[in-house]
Amino acid sequence: MAREYVIAANAVTMAAQAVTLSYFQVMQTAPVTAIEVLRVYASQKGTSTSNMIGVQLSTQVTSFPTLTAQAPQRLKSGDPVSLITGGAAGLAGTSGINASAEGAGSKTVVLPDNFNVLNGWLWVPTPNETIIETPQATGHGFGLHFPTSLAGATTNWSGGIVFRELG
Repeated sequence: MAREYVIAANAVTMAAQAVTLSYFQVMQTAPVTAIEVLRVYASQKGTSTSNMIGVQLSTQVTSFPTLTAQAPQRLKSGDPVSLITGGAAGLAGTSGINASAEGAGSKTVVLPDNFNVLNGWLWVPTPNETIIETPQATGHGFGLHFPTSLAGATTNWSGGIVFRELG
């Protein structure tokens, strides 16, 4: 049976440069054979200044972000704890939030978008459009990334990745 989780950040202060807000890396061996991304969201509270911000869903290989460890939280109380664990180094089978450094690994943009900070951002794919991340021969992570400076609105960010473990 598929189990659903969220890697959520709540009211964090992010660096003024490009930053990853939520991130995971698929385990390279069973029992999790893939992760299906079901929803991704981001918002900022406390500003009244209208500002457009770029956002990306992207994959990253080899050298990963330095994160605040954040274990996925289950969405259904009867589900077991996620097989992905909180980790700060972006390694296989770990997840985290609010990167303090992005790492030198190359990012591949899966979905680019923009939003007004006053409105927030929500991506909910139709079933045929969900993103499925599978184990790779080398480390391979997936994240919610802001590719440019947040232009002064660095405090009180919330967001996350909702996913399903397949395996």
